[in-house]
Amino acid sequence: MSHYKMAILEEKGFVVLDSYGSPINSSEWRNVSYVDWKSSGDTRFAPLASAYGDIECNGFWHFDPPKADKDGVWIDSQTSIAPTLTKRALEPQANVGRCRIIELQPNTYADALYNSHLDDNNRLNPDETGWVVRCFMQLTDNPDSFMVLREDVNDPDSETRIALPAGAQIVVDSERLWHSVWHQGDKPRYCLITSYESGPELEKWLAANHASSSVATPELNRSFALENEEQARERRNARTAFYGYDPTNVMSEA
Repeated sequence: MSHYKMAILEEKGFVVLDSYGSPINSSEWRNVSYVDWKSSGDTRFAPLASAYGDIECNGFWHFDPPKADKDGVWIDSQTSIAPTLTKRALEPQANVGRCRIIELQPNTYADALYNSHLDDNNRLNPDETGWVVRCFMQLTDNPDSFMVLREDVNDPDSETRIALPAGAQIVVDSERLWHSVWHQGDKPRYCLITSYESGPELEKWLAANHASSSVATPELNRSFALENEEQARERRNARTAFYGYDPTNVMSEA
């Protein structure tokens, strides 16, 4: 028994879509209510859809009754402030679980590598249903910032870096790929993150948006890359020593 997975994600675990071209007023992500929820750095989250319609960010399996990361309940007080983002999240016509806006403060490449993680997307997800993946849509214009994806958190050669100008859209099997964001700048970065169930509806939407895994990763100065890699590794080792186990191997609920 297994889950339905989309063939387009099988090779690399991610695809980049056409940029979202419709204008979005920044009030949609600035005026919603945020929860102080940490993930992959100094972050807050503003949920648009949650397990049962409350402004909170817990995994859906923590509730009574527990459920998989599907059938999210839209939060009227949030979606009324962010109608364009809500419409965009519903556009694929696929089952939506968690849908949230993330606010990430500026960080370093070493920070991003240290905070790289896998998502807990498919806990309680019944066999023979669609595998849950995530779509990231960049809201602020941060072309010098990058989503950092790795097949192996300890292998720099497995890394892909994807630039994040406004409107960038990336669909990731984030339970397979280690991921984080290296956000350069002096202001927060905002992004819409939506959990979708894999299936024909999502595949049709990906095709319509010319989904492709052909991405040219920008080169980094070798000494810079090695220095940041070592910093991240030392910090992960120190964290492991402190806790007595390696938290890197614990899937993120964020």
